[in-house]
Amino acid sequence: MQSWSDIALPTVPGAGPPLRLYDTADAQVRPVTPGATATMYVCGITPYDATHLGHAATYLTFDLVNRLWRDAGHEVHYVQNVTDVDDPLFERAARDGVDWRDLGAREIDLFRSDMQALRIVPPREYVGAIESVDEVVEAVQKLLASGAAYVVEDAEYPDIYFRADATEQFGYESGYDRETMERLFAERGGDPGRPGKHDTIDALLWRAARPGEPSWPAPFGAGRPGWHIECSAIALNRLGPEFDIQGGGSDLIYPHHEYSAAHAESVVADRRFARHYVHAGLIGLDGDKMSKSKGNLVLVSKLRKSGVDPAAIRLGLFAGHYRQDRMWTDEVLAEAVARVDRWRSATALASGPDAEDTIARLRQHLADDLDTPKALAALDNWAGQALEYGGPDTAAPVLIKTAVDALLGVQL
Repeated sequence: MQSWSDIALPTVPGAGPPLRLYDTADAQVRPVTPGATATMYVCGITPYDATHLGHAATYLTFDLVNRLWRDAGHEVHYVQNVTDVDDPLFERAARDGVDWRDLGAREIDLFRSDMQALRIVPPREYVGAIESVDEVVEAVQKLLASGAAYVVEDAEYPDIYFRADATEQFGYESGYDRETMERLFAERGGDPGRPGKHDTIDALLWRAARPGEPSWPAPFGAGRPGWHIECSAIALNRLGPEFDIQGGGSDLIYPHHEYSAAHAESVVADRRFARHYVHAGLIGLDGDKMSKSKGNLVLVSKLRKSGVDPAAIRLGLFAGHYRQDRMWTDEVLAEAVARVDRWRSATALASGPDAEDTIARLRQHLADDLDTPKALAALDNWAGQALEYGGPDTAAPVLIKTAVDALLGVQL
C-alpha cells in the first residue's frame, strides 16, 4: 500500500543523549537501544472515519521517536498497518450505502493527506490487512499445529481462537489482573460470550466465512483475519522478533497489544515480541472523552479546512506530555497559534542569543521520554530573549529554525 510523501529532514549540528522511553511492560523509563537500523511498528487506523486528534497525537508521538533516531544517525525501519478489513468498516459502509472497499480507500487517502499536512515522516512500509492475509494464514497454521490455537465446535461457523494460556508470560505487556482483562476484553471488541471457547478471553484468530462478508481461502476454511493476528504477522514478516518499539494509543495496551505480542511469541517461540511497548495518552475535548459515539471528535481535516496551521496542531498536542490523557480546548489551540507566531517572529530576526545551549536542552528533554512541555519551554525562553533583548549571534535564528523543523516537525 502506498505511503504518503517523504520529508527531507535538515541536519542539526551536535548530538543528543540516548533516547529513553517509558516501557509499559516494565513500568519504567529505560533506554532504547537500537542497532544501526532502529525498528518500530505502530498500529494504524481502521479506515471508516476521518483522522481525529486522538489519532494525530499517537502518530505525532512516534514521529518524534523517528526524528530523534534519525537525528542520532540511525536508519529507521518503521512499519505501520491499516486494518482495511474489519467490522466497523463494514457497518459504516452499510449505514452509508457504499461499498466497504470504496469507503476504506477514501478514508485512507484522507488519512495520508492529514499525515502529510502534519509533516509526519512516513513509515517505510504501510501495509493493509488485505495485503497480509496470506501471512496471517501461515501464522494461524503454525498456531494450530502447536496447540496454541483451536477451532470452536460449531458446524456452521468454525472460528479459530488463540488460547490465552498459550504462553507462560501472557499478561506481561499490560500487567493487568484477570478482572481488568475480562472487563476490557468485553469493552474493546472481544467476544467473551462466544459459545465453544475454552476461556472467555481467548481471542479470535480467524473468523469463518459468513454470508455477505468478505473472505479468503485457507487450508482450515475460508474466512478473514482477526484483528490482533494481523499486526503480529505484519510485524514479524517485516521486522522480525525482538524489534525495538511496538507503539500505539493507551487503549491498545489490552487486548490488542497483549494478544498481538502473545500470538507472535507463540509463532516463533520467543519470550518477547518487542523490546519496548510504548503508548500515547488519549485526547479529550473540553473536559469530555473524545469518541465517535459521542460525536465530539475534532477532525484534523476540518481544522485544516478552517485555516488552522498544522504547525499549531502539532504544538497544541505537544503542550502536554505524550503519556498523559489530556484535553483539546480552544485555549490550547489559541496558545499554540500564539507560540508559532512568537517563534516565527524570533527566528525571522537577523540575530539572536546563542542557540547551542537551547538546542542541547531541546534534545535532552526530548530524549528524556519525549518531554515536549520542557522542550517547548526551552524554545519559548530563547524566543522571549530574542524578541525582548536581541542577541549578537547571526547564525542563531537559522539554527533554532532548523532544529525545530528537524526535531519537532514544525516549520517556522
